[in-house]
Amino acid sequence: MGALDGRVALVTGGGRGIGSGISLALASAGATVAVNYHRDAETAQQTVAEIIAAGGAAKAFQASVADFDEDGAMVEAVAKEFGPIDLLVNNAGIASRGRSVADTDPVEMERVVRVHAFGPHYLSKLVLPAMRARATAPGGRGDIVFISSVATDYYSPNGAPYNMGKAAAEALAKGLAKEEVSYGIHVNIVAPGLVVSEMGRRLAKATMGVDDIGDLDAKFPFGRVCRPEDVADAVVFLCSPASGYLTGQRITVDGGGHQWVRPVS
Repeated sequence: MGALDGRVALVTGGGRGIGSGISLALASAGATVAVNYHRDAETAQQTVAEIIAAGGAAKAFQASVADFDEDGAMVEAVAKEFGPIDLLVNNAGIASRGRSVADTDPVEMERVVRVHAFGPHYLSKLVLPAMRARATAPGGRGDIVFISSVATDYYSPNGAPYNMGKAAAEALAKGLAKEEVSYGIHVNIVAPGLVVSEMGRRLAKATMGVDDIGDLDAKFPFGRVCRPEDVADAVVFLCSPASGYLTGQRITVDGGGHQWVRPVS
């Protein structure tokens, strides 16, 4: 018996990087997983295939999380295929271009914030009616997990759109947790540091000057850069019976603190 048996999960951006790790972990714990993707159908199908090969249930669903109509169609399609969603992971994200506010195109700012903040708002709104019904039924439960970032701890320069998007998403999560607790819905945040992923590799190259993110392992806590599985483990815990009295929490997954990372030599 898995901790999440009988649950139906939707993971946005669930086909690659952190999202793929989360999709695989939720499926391993017993959940049926809807793997959302925007453009990269191939990696989404690979994640689905891996879940099925391991004995789980999953299917890929295309939608831009920043488009309310596409989100609505996706939620309807998932419910038709698997039943109502009672576990939503707002993971989909995009990076900003590393420019100062003075040099940032307003179109970029809006695009990044829409993905990180508008998308989770749209999807939370769309899944909540059915999630409330599931959570208030005997033995039921609902979970919404936001994947944020340690960016909201540091607010580094030359990343305002990303910082703004993640800050808004965390504000949404904190308020939503208070609104939904009476329905038995848990709303929590997981905030990773640098993670071995496509986005993490680009970030490591741009900010630390390394072509291979693995070269940073010795300089990070526990002798390695954070892996998608580390983030996924936190998500599974937050959605499991072991966290039955937790909501409105933010778990930082960075090996104990960015202050421990030594400069790249």
